[in-house]
Amino acid sequence: MQAFYSDQFVLPLPQGHRFPMAKYAMLRDAIAQHLPAVQLLQAPRASDAELLLVHAPAYVEAIADGAVAAAVTREIGFPWSEAMAERARRSVGATVAAARSALRRGVSASLAGGTHHAYADKGGGFCVFNDVAVAARVLQAHRAREGKSLQVAVIDLDVHQGNGTAHIFQGDNSVFTLSLHGEKNFPFRKEAGDIDVGLPDGCSDADYLAALDLALLQVGQRCSPDLVFFLAGADPFEGDRLGRLKLTAAGMQARDQRVFDWCWARTIPVVVLMAGGYGVRIEETVALQLATFRLASAFSNQWKDARP
Repeated sequence: MQAFYSDQFVLPLPQGHRFPMAKYAMLRDAIAQHLPAVQLLQAPRASDAELLLVHAPAYVEAIADGAVAAAVTREIGFPWSEAMAERARRSVGATVAAARSALRRGVSASLAGGTHHAYADKGGGFCVFNDVAVAARVLQAHRAREGKSLQVAVIDLDVHQGNGTAHIFQGDNSVFTLSLHGEKNFPFRKEAGDIDVGLPDGCSDADYLAALDLALLQVGQRCSPDLVFFLAGADPFEGDRLGRLKLTAAGMQARDQRVFDWCWARTIPVVVLMAGGYGVRIEETVALQLATFRLASAFSNQWKDARP
């Protein structure tokens, strides 16, 4: 399995900022130590042409040259800097590269992706550009040049609704969006996706997994994707500062296994995305995400062993 990273771009955040920037390098180090079969690759830089398949030209230009209104950066949650602009491009590039890899190999990972709060013309919630939306459009455009189509499904299990992704793909039958999220959590104004499952504060393993089973059943009934983007956020975990749900580590593993089993049963390639995670102890967040990528690596071996 190939996994693409961009953690060398560290934002100069103010002291006490709640975004856990260190988790990206910590996760890459953990994968290198514990999952030697995973091929770690530096993320390429998303081009203007790729970003413009989704994002408004004025917004892309403003992020590039720093002419971003203060209200825009407040909504994103990061001050503008050259590192911020470059990291945003690399995060998208990681997911584009991972998507291409998944179509060839069956499973891949982006250790920077899941920026699902970004809209076409603005960012939000620590998300500058929408990596999944851009990757979907890049691959669809490539297939279109070959006279083919590409049906995409987004299985978003970050604890926060993927409002930007839902808005970008509203009315688009080529991309199906599922979001399982905390109903009372950020964003407080949700966007309508294809399937939205809002869960109550304190939702625990059994109720969460029952809701996921039903949602996956409905996805299978309503679309036949050629590629899945799986946002495997660590923030439904009971120890997350921003999550408000109560999944245990075992429940998180069961969640991930259900998604991989669903994809395997339908032989659908999958891109696994890091998405959110804001543990009281950052080491717990990293351990949860390492467990996700351990399952993804095992799933990748299934694909490899199944090839004739």
